[in-house]
Amino acid sequence: MKTIKQFFGLIALLSVISLHAQRKEIKGQLEADDDVEGIHILNKSAAKFAISNTDGSFTILAKASDTLQISSLKYENKELVITQENENSGTLTVPLVEKVTSLNKVLVGSTLTGSLQSDLENSKAKTDINFYDLGIPGNTKKPLTQNERKLYDADAGPMGYVGLGFGLNFHKLLNKISGRTKKLKAIVELDDRDRCITRLRSNYESIIFENDSLAANLRNEYFLFSMEDENFLNLCKENNEIKLLEYLQEKLIAYRKNREEADND
Repeated sequence: MKTIKQFFGLIALLSVISLHAQRKEIKGQLEADDDVEGIHILNKSAAKFAISNTDGSFTILAKASDTLQISSLKYENKELVITQENENSGTLTVPLVEKVTSLNKVLVGSTLTGSLQSDLENSKAKTDINFYDLGIPGNTKKPLTQNERKLYDADAGPMGYVGLGFGLNFHKLLNKISGRTKKLKAIVELDDRDRCITRLRSNYESIIFENDSLAANLRNEYFLFSMEDENFLNLCKENNEIKLLEYLQEKLIAYRKNREEADND
């Protein structure tokens, strides 16, 4: 009895190995007019997935007749079947179509006469009501940068339901598993630090070095040193210019001390 179980277990193992061996790495290329980084490619037939690189390239394990699903917040979702030709060549090209929000129809009203006063009187057009007409503050936030949009997209997406009423955001989960979300957060933080130090340098460099003789070729190093402090971003968010100027002056003293110690070693 034990021998029979071992025999069937070996058959099952060989079947799994055989099925796995039939799949090979296929190098794919996503094609679009805009950003194609971080798009998910799922092999639904083999439960394998990949995420596209900056140039839209990706590598995924697949074979002929496998179904790939390409999903993105920016582009239309797409499903395609791997052909024998794809398997033989080991390549795949996937054109993407950007999602387009449909616009309401534009209705043409009465014919204009050419007289500004007459046309204004006859026009049925009404001034758009904005947030401030209603006493509601509008959205005055700055638009997201490219890296901030990537981070937002990586951490967004619809919920998928796995049964018993439980929901799961697969888009967000895959980005966390792959480390892409963590990487994008680090990039966005670095962008924030760089923006803040660039502004401070523009506003206060002449004041800081008015009575200081730090060589011009060392000033870049000093500002980089200043932005690496873990409390730097919190100070930037406070938007207290006096505190920031005091911080830069303290960092200049610390920077000079570090250089002196390095020279003495």
